[in-house]
Amino acid sequence: MKKHIGYMLGILLAGVCMFSGCTEQRELAKQQLAQKEEKDRYDTMIFGMDTVMNLMVYHKDGESILLEAEREIHHLEELFSVTKEKSNVAQLNQQAGKASVPISEETAELLSIGKALTKETAGAFDMTVSPVVKAWGFTEETHTVPTKETLDSLLPLVDAEGLSIEKTSAYLEKEGMAVDLGGIAKGYTTDRILALFQEKGVESAVISLGGNVATMGTKPDGTPWKVAVANPLQPEDYVGILEVKDCAVVTSGGYQRFFEENGKRYHHIIDPSTGYPAESGLLSVTILCPNSTRADGLSTALFVMGEEKALEFWRAHQDFEAILVTADNRVVATKGAAKGFSFEERDHDFTYEVVEE
Repeated sequence: MKKHIGYMLGILLAGVCMFSGCTEQRELAKQQLAQKEEKDRYDTMIFGMDTVMNLMVYHKDGESILLEAEREIHHLEELFSVTKEKSNVAQLNQQAGKASVPISEETAELLSIGKALTKETAGAFDMTVSPVVKAWGFTEETHTVPTKETLDSLLPLVDAEGLSIEKTSAYLEKEGMAVDLGGIAKGYTTDRILALFQEKGVESAVISLGGNVATMGTKPDGTPWKVAVANPLQPEDYVGILEVKDCAVVTSGGYQRFFEENGKRYHHIIDPSTGYPAESGLLSVTILCPNSTRADGLSTALFVMGEEKALEFWRAHQDFEAILVTADNRVVATKGAAKGFSFEERDHDFTYEVVEE
């Protein structure tokens, strides 16, 4: 645990305010604020759920709060991991078509959320796509292009309706079925950490779980947090900056995990209807939503849907905002997202447009 690291790693950007002609009183106030931040700011870096996680809080008990958050992260990982043999999810998959398995309250809740998202998105998000994802080698990172015959044999196993969930147990009805909560687990974990922070009286915090960013309140000086939206063509760069408070910002894109074979690139976001990496005309989808679990699932679903269906879904729901980066080099922001978004037109890589209702 480190107290007051100079900056937070991840895609968060520090805001810089410049003043001219400041009075001595203003300078004194700034010094006092800086001293308070130095005293009450705590950050930590954790490796969990196969990714680097960064948490930062402003609170006098920040160190103990972050230790408790770290324990919660590892607790949830032990429940949700598809590769840990004794996890709820691994046990569920092992007993597919054979028997129901006992699960925790958290696992039951997340499975229920995942099943509801599948129905809501007409299958664009489906956690039972796991056997297909595994066939592509993305689960163990042993990449291969499966044959059409292999995919045709696996697609009947992609069926969220074949998952039964009770309060303390779950059952997959077909042998060979499997679930993978990777598409919503980090979002759910983020929401659990934010709930912990709220319970402890934290008013200012920011979390980055492998790029899934969520903010609590504003910075201590009252200004919004700033989050960069990555440029999918040059991931070390960005297409713009979002200013947010009390908001999750989650991005899904084919540039994040992929492999190449015979000159063709295959990314990890599988279309559950075809068994192949989604070819939707989108490079990335960024979702802004108060609920991080929902933002996590929708970022995947809208990527699979493609621009037209994604915007139709947004118009029908409007409990989230989105920024779409398209394969024809456009950055498309819904009207709510545009209010806090500063587009960066460097090198003229992209054009920018705002979508109204």
